[in-house]
Amino acid sequence: MEPQPPKPIERHGIRRGIYVLPSLFTVGTLVCGYFAILTTQSAGQLLAAASAATLASKAAELSALATVALDNASKAIGWAIVFDGLDGRIARMTNTATPFGRELDSLADVITFGVAPAVLAYVWGVRAVANLAGTAELIQHLREMAAILTFAYVICGAARLARFNIDTVKPTTDRRFFVGMPIPAGAGFVAGVVHFWKQPLTSWQFSLAWLLVVGILGYLMVSRMRYWSFKTLNLRKRRSYLAVIVIALIIGGVWLYSEPVLLTIGVTYAISGIVLRFISKIRPHPPAPQEVHAA
Repeated sequence: MEPQPPKPIERHGIRRGIYVLPSLFTVGTLVCGYFAILTTQSAGQLLAAASAATLASKAAELSALATVALDNASKAIGWAIVFDGLDGRIARMTNTATPFGRELDSLADVITFGVAPAVLAYVWGVRAVANLAGTAELIQHLREMAAILTFAYVICGAARLARFNIDTVKPTTDRRFFVGMPIPAGAGFVAGVVHFWKQPLTSWQFSLAWLLVVGILGYLMVSRMRYWSFKTLNLRKRRSYLAVIVIALIIGGVWLYSEPVLLTIGVTYAISGIVLRFISKIRPHPPAPQEVHAA
């Protein structure tokens, strides 16, 4: 019998697996957000138990456990930002973007970068504030305000995602910029602050300032300010080694000094839109071209 020629490699299954790959990273984003919510709720219960503890040593132990839980929640949001950045880039690189993937990504972003950081901002910023003598009514109003502002953060994030989905299909969209601060950046700001300070706020003055910051984050998301998208960054171009060096330095800084580096990145990106808006206001606009009429 003559030897049979080798069968061609079936590419259909490989191609289908490539289409699933971006959605797997989106699921990873959703898992991180769900973990962050559960961990933050656990931290809130520990803080409540610490405030009710009669022994100082027991209260300190419970507060320490709550601090670790809040820090873990902030780290989970940080990993979710990494997964969220990878799923879109992989979909563009492999040309496997699908309507299903876009919808799944938006739904995952609402939970991971909307609900999870809002709960984290509430528990870390308000839950540990003690009811001192004569301040019970003040603390109650503070918690009610915190519930309203953190919920407003979620609404602004959802509106930002809805507007992004509409603008993406427009052919005139400038891919270099986002209109309004992207919701992962707002979540990264909250996670960066919690990861830097770790210890929950215990003063109502600082809590009030924190709630003001959360409200500003919500406004920046629904504003018309432009933020760099970095979607046009192409590491395959010539002179891309400069971008590689910068990325390597950032990764090394995060690995060795995660607290100050992540906080600096979050704050810098959040105010970059304000800086770009200010520059656009003071930069002189070129004069309109004049019509030249034939003699």
